[in-house]
Amino acid sequence: MSFLEGKSVLVTGATGSFGKRFVKTALERHNPRRLVVFSRDELKQFEMQHRLQSPSLRYFLGDVRDKERLHRAFDGVEVVIHAAAMKQVPASEYNPMEAIKTNIIGAENVINVCIDQGVSHVIALSTDKAVNPVNLYGATKLCADKLFTAANTLARKHRTRFSVVRYGNVIGSRGSVIPFFMQRRPGGVLPITDPKMTRFWITLDQGVRFVLDCLETMQGGEVFVPKIPSMGIMDVARAVGPECRTEVIGIRPGEKLHEMLIPADDAHNTVEFPDHYVIQPADSWWDQRGYVARTGAKPVAPGFEYSSDRNSAWMTPAQLAAILEREAIEL
Repeated sequence: MSFLEGKSVLVTGATGSFGKRFVKTALERHNPRRLVVFSRDELKQFEMQHRLQSPSLRYFLGDVRDKERLHRAFDGVEVVIHAAAMKQVPASEYNPMEAIKTNIIGAENVINVCIDQGVSHVIALSTDKAVNPVNLYGATKLCADKLFTAANTLARKHRTRFSVVRYGNVIGSRGSVIPFFMQRRPGGVLPITDPKMTRFWITLDQGVRFVLDCLETMQGGEVFVPKIPSMGIMDVARAVGPECRTEVIGIRPGEKLHEMLIPADDAHNTVEFPDHYVIQPADSWWDQRGYVARTGAKPVAPGFEYSSDRNSAWMTPAQLAAILEREAIEL
């Protein structure tokens, strides 16, 4: 039986790329009793209502900055997936306090309301940019990660458990470079920031499945990291626009040449499973030895790093092109 079957589930930021796919998947395969779409854009909710219809669906307009609205929306909810965030790096750099209000204060609001309303399981979505951040977006997501893992200390006497899922760029999401390349493809030129740049990649369906799997196994406090392939930016360009020439424009402010999902400083807390890693909390209430014994996880080597340039798995242009065709990703 699915973990979500018969449960009341809420997704913040549910009209975003991940949220829409999660809601669609949950409705089709996991039979939740109630599924709440929580987001602040009424137009996107209106459009979503026309595409997805189910007696289980509820639509709540609201912002994670508004704690009172969260209290109303979370009433009776058992599972929360927190996907709401300001995600655009340039917008966050230009509007820093707006990013802080949504990504940090909004995270705190979600945590406090989940505890107050007795939500049992909470998973927050993170990003590779939260590791050794060089831009404000990454810094706010690092703060949010710390808030969600530390929330388990606040909730020890309650039933709420919090965990984090951290992965890389999502193929086809509105914020990825792939739709941008597709928009530029008719002009015959694809702008490249740096030919040596690498990134982690995951599909929307893989991200949704990973979150669902983590809901089944989470104990509270873990940062879950899937094993996903890397790809060089030149190979991405070849997959999207093989007929196009490339033009190097230089790396943008707040952008890294390579991304990291697990830094060396977290290696002593990290364990490995066949298809993912878990960064265990360093708090005294967490039993690292007991967790390894129960789960069969394997501790990683001292100084281990999981970075996009030193990954053991790589995606080819042909593999990406096949994914784009299968996903029917368009302009």
